[in-house]
Amino acid sequence: MADKNATGARVDENASAAREEAVAAVLIHAADLFAERGPAATSIRDIGTRSGVNHGLVFRYLGTKDQLVKAVLNHLADEVSAAAQAGASAEVIAAKAELQWRVLARAILDGFPVGQLQERFPIAANLVKHVRHSYDEELTGRLAAANVIALQLGWQLFEPFLRSAAGIEDLSPAELRQSLNGEIARMLKASPKDVYRIAFPVS
Repeated sequence: MADKNATGARVDENASAAREEAVAAVLIHAADLFAERGPAATSIRDIGTRSGVNHGLVFRYLGTKDQLVKAVLNHLADEVSAAAQAGASAEVIAAKAELQWRVLARAILDGFPVGQLQERFPIAANLVKHVRHSYDEELTGRLAAANVIALQLGWQLFEPFLRSAAGIEDLSPAELRQSLNGEIARMLKASPKDVYRIAFPVS
């Protein structure tokens, strides 16, 4: 009986590990596909093919498209937060944050209720935590934090149009980042050199 119990426990552990591995692969590849084409244009079968996970298992483990989008949004938010907490390089964190913004923007354009689907907002929480001490009125501070996020999303969505409309096609990416950083610092009532630390603090 003891041997049977031990064998059953090992089988359960192996099955659990296999499921975790499959879910991790699905989340990674679903995020990439959502960033490339948006969740509406990405089928469960597409995700299964890209991740190497049977599409039936994708549905079994993560559910409907809305549930999958929810899982991806929370996964990306956690990835950014974990990278910052682990002391990853600015380049690594920036790449993870950019992927998160792109997926978020695509999901919004596709009509997914991201405000309801996403449960964790670490970057927004960090911004709000800062502005609560920078503004006399809490609502004004929260609006400032929201405006920072809107600025980032706006450029993520409309950079080609904005460059053309404003006649700044020749502005280098570095110059654009510097300008955005200065504007974000102004809204946060902070120094430009502190913007990164505010958005991605390390405990």
